[in-house]
Amino acid sequence: MRWFFFLLLSVIGLDRFTKQLAIIFLRDTGESITIIPGLFSLTYAENRGIAFGMEFLPPAVLLILTTIIVSGVIIYALYQGNRQPLFLGSFGLIAGGGIGNLIDRFTTGRVVDFLYFDLYRGELFGQWIALWPIFNIADSAITIGACMLIIFYGRIFPDSTASGGNNVC
Repeated sequence: MRWFFFLLLSVIGLDRFTKQLAIIFLRDTGESITIIPGLFSLTYAENRGIAFGMEFLPPAVLLILTTIIVSGVIIYALYQGNRQPLFLGSFGLIAGGGIGNLIDRFTTGRVVDFLYFDLYRGELFGQWIALWPIFNIADSAITIGACMLIIFYGRIFPDSTASGGNNVC
């Protein structure tokens, strides 16, 4: 369980620290800081929605729903009984990232984003698009944790793969 709480708290701490730096150095200047020209920059943005900035729920509903989901992830990780590092690591990253963005939603009603990979920007089917949205450390942790669950599913949940994983009542 130490691994779970270590990752959870590390993600929250790193997320809060980097978001504060983004607010201090990027928000008021309105300028981006180029790290790799034409590819990666630090660009301040605020996001009221969820993944990729989609706003399909009122902020209060999104706040309640996010709180329920994060609480569910934490309760599941604590009471599931699986103490494998991959299990605890993936759920620690997901929970830490969820809490990091939840803190923003509680305090300001929007999430601070600042990492921007300019993979493609231009017209696609007559619409101006940027292929990858601006994101933050919490988003990265959630994505990495979810990818770990997918990639290492058989090692994280060995019982479900040993029995074929498709038992029907």
